[in-house]
Amino acid sequence: MPIKLIVAAIIFALAGTAQAQTPAGKPAAQQKAAAPRTDDSDTIGRTVFQALLGDIALQRGDFSVGVSAWGDLAQRTRDPKVIARAVEVAAIARQYDLALELNKLWLEVEPNSAKAQQAQSALLVNANRLEELAPQLAKALEDEKANLPANLMHLNRILSRHQDKQAVQRLIDRLAAPYNHIPEAHFAMGQAAATANDPMRAQSEFEKVLQLRPEWEAAALARAQIQARQSSQSAIAGLSEFVERNPKAGDARLALARLLITEKKYDEARKHFDRLTADNPNNPDVIYPLAILALQNGDLTTGRTQLEKLLKTDFPDKNTLHYFLGQIEEDDKNPPAALEHYLKVVAGEQYIPARSRGAKILHKQGKTDEALEVIKSTRAGSDQERTLLILAETQLLRDAGRNAEAYAVLKAALAKQPDDLDLLYETALTADRLGETAVLETHLKHLLKLKPDHPHALNAMGYSLADRNIRLNEAQKYLSQALALAPEDPFIMDSMGWLLFRQGKQEQALSTLEAAYKIKADPEIAAHLGEVLWSLQRRDEARRVLKEAAAKNPDSEILAGTIKKLLP
Repeated sequence: MPIKLIVAAIIFALAGTAQAQTPAGKPAAQQKAAAPRTDDSDTIGRTVFQALLGDIALQRGDFSVGVSAWGDLAQRTRDPKVIARAVEVAAIARQYDLALELNKLWLEVEPNSAKAQQAQSALLVNANRLEELAPQLAKALEDEKANLPANLMHLNRILSRHQDKQAVQRLIDRLAAPYNHIPEAHFAMGQAAATANDPMRAQSEFEKVLQLRPEWEAAALARAQIQARQSSQSAIAGLSEFVERNPKAGDARLALARLLITEKKYDEARKHFDRLTADNPNNPDVIYPLAILALQNGDLTTGRTQLEKLLKTDFPDKNTLHYFLGQIEEDDKNPPAALEHYLKVVAGEQYIPARSRGAKILHKQGKTDEALEVIKSTRAGSDQERTLLILAETQLLRDAGRNAEAYAVLKAALAKQPDDLDLLYETALTADRLGETAVLETHLKHLLKLKPDHPHALNAMGYSLADRNIRLNEAQKYLSQALALAPEDPFIMDSMGWLLFRQGKQEQALSTLEAAYKIKADPEIAAHLGEVLWSLQRRDEARRVLKEAAAKNPDSEILAGTIKKLLP
């Protein structure tokens, strides 16, 4: 309460008290000079001073003085407003025993005050005195029969701050048991059981709710939430039955559709979303998951339509909508439209990815400097985001053949964050492009010291040695570790195949490279596969692999180099 209001309330209350104490039948103006008013004025002055002292102490963090001042003021004045403030101050200071004593005084002064009774309940909860609270709550439930269902539903909220959830469950069971013919009583017991991590009991109580009130959607949703912790199938079955009996239960149908998506039952989910869309054509809670479902199923047309519809609503996360629409336009080979959407993403989780994607589009359009400006003008809110932007910038520079610039950017960033794993890895690879193999090894070894199970660093280290045809036993150690961590990674398989070729094990190299190329038709894997086939005198197969790969990847330098070396 602001100080001015407190002072005004006290002055008003005490002025009334002072007048009430004048002799009966004579107004204050007719009192003799022998009965001076200075005592009352002094009382008011002292009271105002004490109130100010208490609140100033509280503002300065001196709770001891503040609580003491207001507690004494409450005892002396017995004014309900002052007592209420004293109770509040004691509670803020976590002096719950004192707050309860003051609250007792409040109830003496105002025995029928609902605020005083509510404050007492809250204080008993905070003071961990549930046994004292039980009779009070039981009496309140009994006295307010007209509001009994609502009061039963309010029990868990009253007790939500109490740390001992099992004790809360026992208390609510005790309070609700006399009303077990009312569905709200079982709902309250179910909520308490769920919070106390007693799922079997919670599910049982929600089942009883639905027996008493079969159409209660909140109970069906609460039961499904409990069931989903154990088995999505059980929750789906329960909601399916409920929705069949209550076809207009939109929230339950939406929950069911979402559960079906998590179980990848897209066709069933789509049926429920179609019904939801028909019933709620402009509900963002329905439109958004329907759009995502369409995208997951590769239905770009429906996805685009629904997302564009959402843009015209009050959907709060427009940034995510623009990001997904940008991806749709990219997949649909419409870079200008994709770029427009990406640049409209101005915040949120998709902000950095959207700006990076937009920059890539500009680079592909031959606007590399403009693309770099997009990245440099993007704000970062954390070290992780700064790293992502640096990686995006250096990727653009490498793609433009500006490896020295990329290395300079990475080197400067790494000087500020020398243990950043991503920066270490990218700086190592970029140094390798410049022929700085010693720098590559230094950074990769530092990375592996920080994270020994980093499969890509192990792979880069092993491949670098194999490609230079040196320390092949050491290379095998690195690549074996990498494969153990990621046995189906095609690039690690490619490195192992190339190592086997360097070791003169052409047949083993061939089978490893063929398996890798089957997983990922990458131009570098194709170059290695073509060279191994050539060494085995399978020249026609080598030509076919290399020419097909070159047709799909005309800008691949490694493919061009291999073709120049092998093919006449």
